[in-house]
Amino acid sequence: MEKLRRRTYAFLELSVPGDHYGYWFDRFMIVLISANVIAVILESVPSLAVVHGPLFDAFDVISVLIFSVEYLLRVWACTADHGNDYKHPILGRLKYMATPMAIVDLLAILPFYLGFFITLDLRVLRVFRLLRLLKLTRYSPALAIIGNVMRAQSKALTAAVFIMLMALVLSSSILYILEHEVQPDKFGSIPEAMWWGLATLTTVGYGDVTPITPLGKLVGAVTMIVGIGMFALPTGVIAIGFSNEIRKHEFIVNWRLVAKVPLFEEMDAAQIAEIVNLLHPLVVPPRHAVVRVGEPAESMFFVISGELEADIHPTPIHLGPGDFFGEVGLLSDSVRRADIVSLTDCQLLELSAENFWQLVDMHPDLGDRVREVLESRLAILDDATTGVVNSPSG
Repeated sequence: MEKLRRRTYAFLELSVPGDHYGYWFDRFMIVLISANVIAVILESVPSLAVVHGPLFDAFDVISVLIFSVEYLLRVWACTADHGNDYKHPILGRLKYMATPMAIVDLLAILPFYLGFFITLDLRVLRVFRLLRLLKLTRYSPALAIIGNVMRAQSKALTAAVFIMLMALVLSSSILYILEHEVQPDKFGSIPEAMWWGLATLTTVGYGDVTPITPLGKLVGAVTMIVGIGMFALPTGVIAIGFSNEIRKHEFIVNWRLVAKVPLFEEMDAAQIAEIVNLLHPLVVPPRHAVVRVGEPAESMFFVISGELEADIHPTPIHLGPGDFFGEVGLLSDSVRRADIVSLTDCQLLELSAENFWQLVDMHPDLGDRVREVLESRLAILDDATTGVVNSPSG
């Protein structure tokens, strides 16, 4: 039973490389959630609701059953997650059920079951089904990044919101003082004036409430100008957060890629981080010759995505994500010994010879491995019939 629990936890909660079942389960759930949202929208059209009402109801029941089973399995298997201290059979599950994502999963199915116990307008319950859209954050990496950005920038966003609230209260209070005598129906109190303040600061300007006194118009003009910059604050904070999150993600991906290279596999984390900081991204289109025979060897390359082919006779060698090439010419300080052409759009990381030898000077123990790798690569190139592991040429 414990083994089954661990496998269920890994299947539902972990992204395991090579797990095709988990990959297709995530894609199925994304499609199901999206279909539920579309169904709620279409169901609000009276003509469609009358004709296809039973179909919408049946689809909702099937979806709730799937979401309910998923939720129960997650609660049952969460005790296998010892990293978050859910191992206690009762307290651990209660702790898991209080997490944001577990609450989202519960909200996705709760409106359906509430309909059996609470008398509510059926249309209200149907609209609540739109909460299932929040479940996409569990399966979509892009939405997960948004959540990470919001958490990382929560303090800056809170400060920006506080500043905007101060501007709203201040501008509304001033307009109340200036306009309440001439427009008591529109500026009869500060809360009523806040409607004008919000519409003006956001530069929406509905026009249903406007100042008519000279000073009121002057304050309104200043408020508009302030609003343009004021509401740019959270936009800038979020943009910086996205930039940092993407850079962090790219660093982790590049770090793992470099760590797989046999030449660097014995280096510690700090040394590999130094290499990552020296890499330069390179995007190439299909049928592009990344290196050509006879060219000076000025750098080596790591493949992030895409496919390439090394023209090694008599059997060409294919390269894919995680492979590297160009190190032989770099290590032997010679010219390229093979053509390497992209078969698809490729994302590469380039390490220049200058930066590479700088690393060798900084880490003398790397020099011995350089010589060992050089001898191995040259032996492979001299035997064209044996193929190449990881890298064919340089």
